[in-house]
Amino acid sequence: MSKDSLDAPVNYEAEDSAVIMVPEKKIVLYGKTHTTYKNVTLDAPRVELDQKSNVLVATGEKDSLGETLTRARMQEGDNKFQSDTIRYNFKSQKGLLANTITQQSEMFIHAEVSKKVDSNTVYIRGGRFTTCDLDEPHFAFRANKLKIINNKVAVSGPMHPEFEGVPIPIYLPFGYYPLSKGRHSGLIAPQFVATETQGIGLEGLGYYQVLNDYWDVLARGSIYSYGGWNASSVVNYRKRYRFEGGFNLSFLTYKQNFRGDPDYSSSKTFNIQWRHATNAKARPGVTFSANVNAGSTQYNKLQQGNLRNNLNNQLNSSITYSKNWQDKPYQLTLSANHNQNAETRRIDLSLPDANFNVNTIYPLQRREVVGAARWYEKLGVSYNGSFRNRLSFLDTNFNIPRILDSASWGASHSVPLSVSLPALGPVMVTPGINFSQQWMRARTFYNWNPGKNKVDTVTEKGLYTASFASFGLGVNTSIFGTFQFRHSRLMAIRHTIRPTFAINYTPNLARSYYRNFQSDSLGTITNYNIFQAASFYNNGVQYYQNGEFGGMSFGVENVLEGKWRSKKDTGDNAIKKIHLIDGFGFSLSYNFLADIKKLGNIEVHLRSTLFDKVNLNVQGNLSPYGVDENGRETETYAWKSGFGIGRLENLSVSLSTQFRSEPRDPSKTNTVTSANNNNRISDPTLLADQARLADYMRRNPSEFVDFNIPYDLGLDFALGISRRFEKDFKVRSELNSGLNFHSSFSLTEKWNFSTYGYYDLNTMKLQALNLSINRDLHCWQMSIGLSPLGQQRYFSISISPKSGILQNLKVNRTRYFTDF
Repeated sequence: MSKDSLDAPVNYEAEDSAVIMVPEKKIVLYGKTHTTYKNVTLDAPRVELDQKSNVLVATGEKDSLGETLTRARMQEGDNKFQSDTIRYNFKSQKGLLANTITQQSEMFIHAEVSKKVDSNTVYIRGGRFTTCDLDEPHFAFRANKLKIINNKVAVSGPMHPEFEGVPIPIYLPFGYYPLSKGRHSGLIAPQFVATETQGIGLEGLGYYQVLNDYWDVLARGSIYSYGGWNASSVVNYRKRYRFEGGFNLSFLTYKQNFRGDPDYSSSKTFNIQWRHATNAKARPGVTFSANVNAGSTQYNKLQQGNLRNNLNNQLNSSITYSKNWQDKPYQLTLSANHNQNAETRRIDLSLPDANFNVNTIYPLQRREVVGAARWYEKLGVSYNGSFRNRLSFLDTNFNIPRILDSASWGASHSVPLSVSLPALGPVMVTPGINFSQQWMRARTFYNWNPGKNKVDTVTEKGLYTASFASFGLGVNTSIFGTFQFRHSRLMAIRHTIRPTFAINYTPNLARSYYRNFQSDSLGTITNYNIFQAASFYNNGVQYYQNGEFGGMSFGVENVLEGKWRSKKDTGDNAIKKIHLIDGFGFSLSYNFLADIKKLGNIEVHLRSTLFDKVNLNVQGNLSPYGVDENGRETETYAWKSGFGIGRLENLSVSLSTQFRSEPRDPSKTNTVTSANNNNRISDPTLLADQARLADYMRRNPSEFVDFNIPYDLGLDFALGISRRFEKDFKVRSELNSGLNFHSSFSLTEKWNFSTYGYYDLNTMKLQALNLSINRDLHCWQMSIGLSPLGQQRYFSISISPKSGILQNLKVNRTRYFTDF
C-alpha cells in the first residue's frame, strides 16, 4: 500500500496466505486475517484491500448450506461490529455492512443492512433492538428504519415487539432509545398496583433530570382510585473530594375506601429528609454531617408495602460539626438532635449540644528530656466539657413562646488526673483522680398539699451547681498458660487470664441535693434529687448518687485459643490458630463504707465463635443477696439463704450463624445480596436511602438473586430472661425469645427458592414469613413472592427483562392484604 494514499499505514497479516494483484493494486488475504488502520481493527476469514479506492471488503465464512460459521469483526474506537460482509473506506471512514450485530450500552442491535456515514452515525434498514445477547434473541423490537448516534441515542420509525421471532400486533409510531453511559435525564415509567385499602393505582411515575455534574433531581408521584395520592422530590448533590448529600420532600394523602363507606378514612402527612457528609480530605480536622428525618407522626404508618417503616414509630435527626486542631490537643463538637415519637406524639429537641475536650497533657514534663523520665513527669491532666439545651413539646400543642420558656439547659465539666507509673514486673499500676461539676438552670422541689390532696411541684430557675470527686488505684496483669497435646490434631491450648483490681473512694458530695417528701395520702416518704428533672439528666447523663463509696472492684477475663493440625493440608496452612473462647469472665465490687449491702451485683459474660460458624454471646446479672417471703431483697447473702452463689436477675443469650456454599463459578461474583436473604430489610436502623433500596429489593427480588450460590442459610436466635420474686418465694420470670431465619437455595442454575421469617418462641407462632421463587429466563427473569403472615400480607408476580435499560418493561401484579 502506498504511504501517499492514506495519512497512516495499513497493517495486515493472514494465517493462511496472501495474494497480491499488482496491476489491479489489490491484496487478498485468506485464513485468520488481522488488519489495523489508526483506531480501526478488523478480523475476518477473508479480506480484500483495494489501493485505488482505499476500500476494504471483509467477508465471513459459511458452510455448504449457507449457514454462517464465522463473522467478520470490526472495531472502531469503542464501537464493535460483527457482520457477514463489511465494506469500509479508509479515506472517508464510511462503510456498508450486511447482517450486522453491534452493541450500544446494554442494547444489542441486529441490522440487515447498515450504512456507516461517519465515525459516530449509522443508518439501518431492517433492524431489531434487544438486550438478549444471542444471535437469535428471545425478544426484540423490530423497526424498518433506524438511526444510531454512537453512545448517545437511537431513533426509529414505526416499531413493534416480537418474541421468539413471532411478531406481536402492538405498534408504536416511533422508538427512542437512550444509549448514553452514566447519568441521563428521562421519564420514569409507573407500575400498576391493586390494593384493598386504596384501590387500583399507578405508582412511581416520575422524571429524572440531571442538572449538571453536581446536581440531579428526581420527582415521582402515585395516584389511587379511592382518591389518595403521594408525591416526592429528591435532590442529590455531590462535589468530588468535597461533600455529598441530598434532600427528600414527600407528601402523602391517604384515603381508605370511598367517601361514605363505613371504613372510610383520610389522612394528610408529610416527611422531610436531609443527608449530608463532607469528605475527610476536604478540610483536614473538620467534619460536618447531617441525617435529618422529620415530619408527620403518621407518615411511616401509612406507607403502603413498606413493613420497615410501618413498624418504626420513631423519627430521629442529627446534625453534627466537629473540629480537631492539628498539633493541638483540642477537640470541639457541635450538634443538634431531634427525636419524634409517633405513639406519644412528643417531639424532643436537643439544640445545641456542645462538647469541648482537651486530650491528656503532661504539664510537668521537661521540654528537653535527658535520661529517664521522672515519675511526676508522667502526671497527665485532661478536660471534658459539655453543654446541652433541651426543648420538649407535643406536636398538637405547638406554641413557640411556651416552648422557649420551657427550655432547660445544663453544662458539665470534668478534669481527670492520671499517672503512668513504671510497671512492677508483669503488673501495671494506674492511679487516678477525677473531679467534675455540673451546672443546671433549674431545681425542683416537691411538697405534699393536704388541702388538695396532691403533690405540688415548685421549680426555681437560676444557676445551680453539683460537684463530684473520685480517687482510684487500678492494678492489672496477664497470666499465660499453654497445654501441649501429643499425637492429636489439637496440638495445644493457650489460656490467658487477665485479672483486674481497683480501689476507689468517692466522697458523698451529693448529700445536699437529696430531699424527702410525702408522695401520697398514706404518708409514704420518697427520696428524690432536686436536679433529676433537669435537662442534663434527661439526655443520658447520670446525676450524682447520694452516698459514699470506698471499696474495691475485681474482675477476671479468660481467653482460650488453640492450634489445630489439618489432616489434608501439609503445607504452610497445615496448622491454624483457632479461637475457642473469645472472652469469659465476671466482675463485682465491694463498698466498705456502705451501711448495708456492701457487695455489688455479680456480672458474668461469655463470647465465643464456635467452629468459626456460630457466634455466641451470653450476659448475666446475679444479685448476691437473698429475698424474704414477701419477695423483697434482704441483707443476707444469697449463699446463706439457699440461693447458691447468686440470685439470677436477668440473662441474655444470642446465637447467630450462616452457612453459605462456595459459588459454582468462582469467576462470577455477585456483590448484591438477595433481598429475601437480607434479614435487615425490616431493620428500623436503616437510613432513608438504604430503606428505599430495601423496598425496591423487596418489590423486585429476582434482580438481586445470586444463582451462582447453591445455598445460603442464616439463623439468629435471641433469648432474654428477667426474674423477680413475689410472695411465698414464688418466682415470676419474663422470657422473650425469637428466631430470625433466612435461606436461599438454587436447586439448579436457573431456579432459586428463598425464604425469610421470624418465629416467636413465646407464643410459638410464626409472626412473619416471606417466600419467593425466582427463575432465570436468560435475558428475562421471573419472580413470585408471597407473604401470608404479618401486618401487611401480599402476593406478587413479576416478569421483566434483566437489563436496567428496560427494567420498566415488565408485567408486575401485586396484591396487598393490609391490617391496621
